[in-house]
Amino acid sequence: MNHPTLSIKTGGQWLVSKVGSQPIFCRETFTQEQRQIDEMIREFARNQILPNIDKIDKLDKDLSLAIIKQMGDLGLLGMDVPENYGGTDLDKISSTIVTEGVSTGGSPSFACTFGVQTGIGSLGIVFFGTPHQKEKYLPKLTSGEWIAAYALTEPTSGSDALSAKTNAVLSEDGKYYILNGEKQFISNGSWATVFTVLAQIDGNKFSAFIVERGTEGFEIGKEEKKMGMKGSSTTSAKFTNAKVPVENLLYEPGKGATIAFNALNIGRYKLAASTIGGCKLGMELVIKYALERKQFGQAIAYFDSIKSKISDMTVRVYASDSMLYRIVGMIQDAIDDLDETDPDFYKQMGKAMERFAVEASMAKVYGSETSDFFVDQCLQIFGGYGFIEEYPIARAYRDDRINRIWEGTNEINRTIISGYMMKKVLMEEISLRDFLKDLDEYIKTYSSNDITELLGREIKALESAKRLAALLFQEALCEFGQDLKHEQQLGESLADIFTYIYTAGSVTGRSKIAVQKNGHSDMPIIIARIFCADVLLKIKLLVNRCLNRTFSESIPDRISVPVKQLEEHITLNTDIISLKQELAEYMYTQKSYPF
Repeated sequence: MNHPTLSIKTGGQWLVSKVGSQPIFCRETFTQEQRQIDEMIREFARNQILPNIDKIDKLDKDLSLAIIKQMGDLGLLGMDVPENYGGTDLDKISSTIVTEGVSTGGSPSFACTFGVQTGIGSLGIVFFGTPHQKEKYLPKLTSGEWIAAYALTEPTSGSDALSAKTNAVLSEDGKYYILNGEKQFISNGSWATVFTVLAQIDGNKFSAFIVERGTEGFEIGKEEKKMGMKGSSTTSAKFTNAKVPVENLLYEPGKGATIAFNALNIGRYKLAASTIGGCKLGMELVIKYALERKQFGQAIAYFDSIKSKISDMTVRVYASDSMLYRIVGMIQDAIDDLDETDPDFYKQMGKAMERFAVEASMAKVYGSETSDFFVDQCLQIFGGYGFIEEYPIARAYRDDRINRIWEGTNEINRTIISGYMMKKVLMEEISLRDFLKDLDEYIKTYSSNDITELLGREIKALESAKRLAALLFQEALCEFGQDLKHEQQLGESLADIFTYIYTAGSVTGRSKIAVQKNGHSDMPIIIARIFCADVLLKIKLLVNRCLNRTFSESIPDRISVPVKQLEEHITLNTDIISLKQELAEYMYTQKSYPF
């Protein structure tokens, strides 16, 4: 692949690495082939999905499956599937581009159907299936002849997936596993032919099975009546002495968690891609409305408060886009190091991707919360019309709410972020001690004068934010040890700090590349300045919240003094309001999301 080679092949290292020390992958460094894929999928979404969103929303099975079949004919369902099983075996960047592009069709319901088909519904077979399983199922899944689903959640277990009660017992003749139990919230449930089902063998070996529709004792429940995503199928399922052939065991007994978490890691960053695509379409709609809607003798677009909203929405989407493709670039770079001739290539791929579980969770949290912020601002700009169903925002508002729940709730994903970072430190994969050993010298010699580098002040402030976060994290670990994982509020705040730092580094890195590439617009720099000034203030607030929990009585001088000095470093005197006004005016000339 033609993208910058990264020397960091595991997640979390960015915390203790100099800002800009590693090249980042971003939209501006797409290859020509990736740009062609981007253009193709957006055109498909505009022509085949967007005109049909009302019909799709009425749970038109035939229409949704017809579009799925079209995508199969174009090779878009087999993005992550080997060519010898009917797939196109795209790189992870290209498959993410397709996921984002599908969402520019304006139907989150269809994006869900597509996402399960190409993601959690089939990836377990791609990564861990036997040659026979792959040969039997993947060609029909990649063509769209069969639909895939994934059954993990149960009525009594959601985020705590490993406590699932569905049980599997080997039959006396050794030919079948007998499954008993219930599953809940199965996307594609009514339409699927092939289900990846997680169950406990003998009550304690969490394992995965491929279950076909029509299996004796396997019953699909009725369609759920949902607040949103009304055009996607969601059902329960019940197993009553269901006989699943032993050859349908996926991977090995007790390896269900590996299968589940590998699929979820991919699902998390692809969810971020899906939310980004939807926001970019939304930007076009909201700018058009704001320029046409008149109040007090002028278009509401030119009221300063509306300019602020348009700018905030633009900045958030740019930041989410920047962090996403940086993450996927890192993942693909790690995959590129693997030996494709290795019989266990896809299992190794799963292990390589797991090293970036922190970043995948960051993408999910930040992407879903960006989308939540975005649709809320859209509805506010539309005003009363935003509340009316014949306008586009009401449906988007309802559809969006699930994004902070599925693929692991955002609370769970924040726990993953702080928990995995803690594990990396305790396993000495990340050394906070080495990073902080020169802290006194760093503070003593710090100067923001005579900075000539593009975004130099922002980058320098971000360097101090990293040290502030590392110092805070080290003290929290010293105070709580491994019990830090039980300090959920503290852990969530740490996760947000890490996410902001990673995202700010992504935005500054991408913005510099963007200006170098296009040479005619400084809007990416304006976006980076707005984002960094704003997010660094949020970090400052979170740091103080964490310190007051870590040191419940009083913060010792050895901590309070350097913290105060570092906080001064990260406080940028940026005229955010003027920059937001300039950015909004630019967006009005573009009439859509141009980045």
